[in-house]
Amino acid sequence: MPIPTEPIGSIPRPPELIAAVRDFQVGRLAADKLEALYADALRDTIRLFEETGSPVITDGEQTKPSFATYPVHGLPNLAPDGITVPFADGHTRQLPRLVAGPFYYHTHASTFLEAARKYTTRPLKQAVISASFLSILYPNAGIKGYTRAQFLGDLIREAVEDIRCCVDGEACKVQIDFTEARLSIKLDPSGGLLRQFIDLNNQVLSRFTPEERRRIGIHTCPGGDQDATHSADVDYAQLMPDLFKLNAGNFYIALAGEKDRPRVLGLVRDHARPGQTIFVGVTDPINPRIETPEEVRDRTLEAARFISPERLGTTDDCGFSPFGDDTSTSRDTAFAKIRSRVAGTELAAKALGV
Repeated sequence: MPIPTEPIGSIPRPPELIAAVRDFQVGRLAADKLEALYADALRDTIRLFEETGSPVITDGEQTKPSFATYPVHGLPNLAPDGITVPFADGHTRQLPRLVAGPFYYHTHASTFLEAARKYTTRPLKQAVISASFLSILYPNAGIKGYTRAQFLGDLIREAVEDIRCCVDGEACKVQIDFTEARLSIKLDPSGGLLRQFIDLNNQVLSRFTPEERRRIGIHTCPGGDQDATHSADVDYAQLMPDLFKLNAGNFYIALAGEKDRPRVLGLVRDHARPGQTIFVGVTDPINPRIETPEEVRDRTLEAARFISPERLGTTDDCGFSPFGDDTSTSRDTAFAKIRSRVAGTELAAKALGV
């Protein structure tokens, strides 16, 4: 397909898996039974992904507790009372809080890549969480005997290793989820926090060669969960000038859910740097209506008015179920949207003659 198309990451887990995780957490299910259900869900997700015709697939994040906290899930030096992120519909997600050093990853993303590789020969993409998001786990009050500078050094080392293992593990792309980008502007309208986040992420990216960075991408969205967002009210105009300072080769921009797509595309045109490939969102995971291939085609052609076709790709606005307990979207809906994205992108490529 001349215009590349890629998913973001997560696919809704089967209802029986979600129920099994709850049973395991309260001691009603043995670990081996849960592992068997994880394997079944992974195998089925990859099969269904392949059936969509998607040239690039993921593991659907079936075994991640969430896209954000998978590296620290199970760490003994965390408390549950970290920062709370509010969503537009009133629900919240609370992050853990680091209570002692050193900081390290309990799980690296390459383990998910290795598990998925058992079931497919298709190009596999792997999503990882940004260092900037995990930096939020360090409390403002500090930690006795473990300075913020020590924490950031450990965090950068671990974030580099998380990406490095995926690059070396032959992931076709490694996508850094930067969901906190727009949220940071909500927390600090001056943009100072955003620039701190970008500097931190660039310290991670600097450990990779230019050739490797062509396989690394940045995903930004307004934060989707349970059919709601945490920062859709933040104007992309406040983000774009700094976003493209990230030294990555690919950018995945949530766009289908935006009210004024041409305006956002104009911002992308004005601020993206040469050599950066732009994947525009053409399906909206938090909208239950399934886009038609023709709608996807038209959104792609709209983007091509602002971004040259050789730098253009398509994607979904966000993962379909970034948190493991999210039941707001069905697996059938997610895969139907992916099929439309793949078919519509091909229609757009034909219309553009590329």
